[in-house]
Amino acid sequence: MRLGQIKQNNQIVAAIFEGELARPIPNHTVCDLIRRSEAESVSLTELSTRLADPPEEVVTPIIPIHPCEVWACGCTYETSAAFRDAEYGTREGFYAHVYKSQRPEIFFKGTARVCVGPGQPIGIRPDSHFTAPEPELAIVLGSEGKVLGYTLANDVSAWDIERENPLYLPQSKVYTGCCSLGPVIVTTDELPDPYNLNMTCTIRRGNKTIFSGATCTSRLTRKIEEVVEFLLRSNPVPAGSVLLTGTGIIVTEETALAPGDIVSLQIPEIGELSNVARLV
Repeated sequence: MRLGQIKQNNQIVAAIFEGELARPIPNHTVCDLIRRSEAESVSLTELSTRLADPPEEVVTPIIPIHPCEVWACGCTYETSAAFRDAEYGTREGFYAHVYKSQRPEIFFKGTARVCVGPGQPIGIRPDSHFTAPEPELAIVLGSEGKVLGYTLANDVSAWDIERENPLYLPQSKVYTGCCSLGPVIVTTDELPDPYNLNMTCTIRRGNKTIFSGATCTSRLTRKIEEVVEFLLRSNPVPAGSVLLTGTGIIVTEETALAPGDIVSLQIPEIGELSNVARLV
């Protein structure tokens, strides 16, 4: 099932997307559906199908979930760890050590307050000269870490701030418009294998493509169950939280984001997520 959210009568409601058409689910957001499905002990797919109206005209999806919490993983692709060690000049392969360690890097990315959806602006901090997109597969979680589905995420990051000092990571990662999600959530029954998804990222500046990169989730070295288990250690995140699994596409400083740039991420099984960058 392709589940997301739309605007209907000036309200945000959940919807099932079937091709270009949407089936609204009145009086429910996606978080409402997650909580209700757990309360009634039915699957998210079953509940959504039962509550959805007949298909409407073409409707543009908005952010597919307003997450209670967003968490993110780092150094889950070898390319990311190697680039950071080379770029930041860290001693003894600090990021490579994190990449190889038993304990993964997991950090708090924010709440719905810092999240945007398709077509909304992502943020560039005015105190950063090297802000970059980080294309990632994101996991939508239910209670006790149950994986409900997958969406695309852009973990926008001020890399120069982290490079100055790793302890500045929160300032690099958490600010207005730092996380884009969308366009829809694909439930696990429709996407049973998250480890064979081809992902691309492009940055357009005016009529010119200044960056293009690609990876596959087969290169993800941490299993989803592993990072979810570490996330939940002494930390029972609420249902409707989102976990970003890390990036395998590296944007270099030469193509750092500038206001007006358009970033487009794509996984064919999920769709395309595009946002324009702006100063925040």
